[in-house]
Amino acid sequence: MSTTVRSIGFGRSSHTFKTLESGVRSYCRSMPAVFTCASGSEIFDAEGEAYLDFLSGAGSLNYGHNHPVLRDALANYIANDGITHSLDFYTAAKQEFLESFQKYILEPRSLDYVQQFTGPTGTNAVEAALKLARKITGREGIVSFTNAFHGVSLGALALTGNEHHRGAAGVSMPGALRAPYAGYLENEANSLDYLDKVLEDSSSGFGYPAAVIVETVQGEGGLNVASPEWLQRLAKICADRQILLIVDDIQAGCGRTADYFSFERAGIKPDMVTLSKSLSGYGLPFAVVLLKPDLDTWSPGEHNGTFRGNNHAFVTATAAIEQFWRTPIFSHDVRRKASLLRSHLDAIAADSELDLTVKGLGMMVGLECEDGETAARICKAARDRNMILETSGSNDQVVKCMPPLTISDADLERGAAILAASVGAAQS
Repeated sequence: MSTTVRSIGFGRSSHTFKTLESGVRSYCRSMPAVFTCASGSEIFDAEGEAYLDFLSGAGSLNYGHNHPVLRDALANYIANDGITHSLDFYTAAKQEFLESFQKYILEPRSLDYVQQFTGPTGTNAVEAALKLARKITGREGIVSFTNAFHGVSLGALALTGNEHHRGAAGVSMPGALRAPYAGYLENEANSLDYLDKVLEDSSSGFGYPAAVIVETVQGEGGLNVASPEWLQRLAKICADRQILLIVDDIQAGCGRTADYFSFERAGIKPDMVTLSKSLSGYGLPFAVVLLKPDLDTWSPGEHNGTFRGNNHAFVTATAAIEQFWRTPIFSHDVRRKASLLRSHLDAIAADSELDLTVKGLGMMVGLECEDGETAARICKAARDRNMILETSGSNDQVVKCMPPLTISDADLERGAAILAASVGAAQS
């Protein structure tokens, strides 16, 4: 690719950030480069150094950096003075997105949802879904699962399992009912046996919930995958008891598992679905709650926010749908690349002296290590070879690969080779 590196006056120096930005920053601590531009599966620093991106904005850049179709649609919209901010007024950009999403995403999957545009982040969508579930049912409790991650605002954080994030709340977080996720116990079915039992027993002390919220693939939790059978049984448990089922598809959705929605493989139809991250297709803040029409009991303005919807994101999201989701071709290609990546990870694990297990689904896969220190060594070795990865899991023990879905076969092979070399470096 052709790139023009923009000079910003201080090259790779991180002094400005260390002195002027809050210490809460995290990713940059292991990758202190100052980035200036990006294209496709590569991101460039202020010195023109290229890095292969297997992080993809934590799943916010499923179509890579600055995809030309999306970029040009947005540039043209801005150049023609398109509406930027509109509260929840009707705009042409919103109309085009709603109609495109309905035609190419919902209707082909026989899904009947209305769309609620929330504040621009995934945790905003989760908060709205929880609030609506409690309003509809009159019940407070929400079932979430071990190792779940649903966000760091207080309602979503109550349902998040990670101790590091929960510890920062500083207050009690009521309303959460915890159940074991698929595979958390020795037998996958045992987790739902437990949930079924405590819901049936009025003396279990578990309480009767408004909703169950679940990730079909736990991204931050360590690439744990629920089987279609487990998801089907969970949906039945909820339906039999009039408990709302919410699927948090914020990271696993928008094609990351090859299907547009990660729950398609199970054939279930959740009551609500939360989407964000790659919904805009361009890394722009954008979130939505999909809800069955009979659940749309909000009074006007009852749940609101200044940044409900994002017209720039409407434009790029519509362009992404039109470019990638009009036919099954893109999904089939993602599935092919996912199989290729998985085969490389299987080979790396088999050839390594380290105790490695391949985990995940689709294009969110990785290597589970014996401990977080091993995973950190692998990621550092990859960074030394100009490849960006992250870790996940309860002890950061999983090396997580989330390349753009649009990555070329050549870059996918290059990334696999770097990862293999990094695993080799970590074991020596």
